[in-house]
Amino acid sequence: MGQSSRTPPKVAVLMGGPSAEREVSLSSGKPCAAALRDEGFEVVEVDAGRDLAMRLAEIAPDVVLNCLHGRWGEDGVVQGLLEWMGIAYTHSGVLASALAMDKQRTKETYVAAGLPVVPSVLARAVDVRERHVMPPPYVVKPNNEGSSVGVYLVHDAANGPPQLSDDMPEEVMVEAFAPGRELTTTVMGSRALTVTDIITDGWYDYDAKYKPGGSRHVVPADIPQEIFDLCLDYALRAHKALGCRGVSRTDFRWDESKGAAGLILLETNTQPGMTATSLTPEQAAAEGISLGQLCAWLVEDASCDR
Repeated sequence: MGQSSRTPPKVAVLMGGPSAEREVSLSSGKPCAAALRDEGFEVVEVDAGRDLAMRLAEIAPDVVLNCLHGRWGEDGVVQGLLEWMGIAYTHSGVLASALAMDKQRTKETYVAAGLPVVPSVLARAVDVRERHVMPPPYVVKPNNEGSSVGVYLVHDAANGPPQLSDDMPEEVMVEAFAPGRELTTTVMGSRALTVTDIITDGWYDYDAKYKPGGSRHVVPADIPQEIFDLCLDYALRAHKALGCRGVSRTDFRWDESKGAAGLILLETNTQPGMTATSLTPEQAAAEGISLGQLCAWLVEDASCDR
């Protein structure tokens, strides 16, 4: 934050919560809290439960650093609570958070902004279990969860439809499979940082994202400059089209055989992971921004009415 005589703000770091991504959120929140303490902030760690409003009223923070992932913490719900309480908070506001969490509406926003996507449909899980709702290969995923929770890849050679688990929501997204490399770009304010090439042995699933050694990250990505620049441009345009604030991260697939035409957007994450294996802190570090500096920037960027 630099030298100042003023008292640094009290920051409540929200983590945990009741979503399917609780453990990832705890792994994001703890290093952020430690980094902010190192930067001189007064920090209170908050495991967000149903008593969150009461806890925040007791703590009376100046700013909330939102490290929640998944539903309730990333979809506009907690943002609405913070707006109601008049507490400045980080990352995107109510509308952008809700919009980006809904994968189908995100894609509709991309298309309206002239950004490339692959075809997809919303379908009832019961129908997806009974028949192919589009020709394989395709991907089935919840329409409003993140971190590759409950993602099914149905291959070309699949004889039958996928046997979705019972905890999948009633409505799911079925999306044409986009072959190629997994690329991602973080936007920080009005700046796209860099591009990461994510290399895995198989599907980039929950374990590949969060388990040590689950994937290898090449930062900056060793790809043609045209594709690199397109990722930066597309990520910034997606950030703006969705109305994101603070930090976001947009994920891509790139089919090398098609050149620039093979680059498509998958989704935009308004609460990127901040764990030891996460992509956003790694990209910031590649640009000379430490975790402490990144978290301090988020705190300083915080506001209501986002």
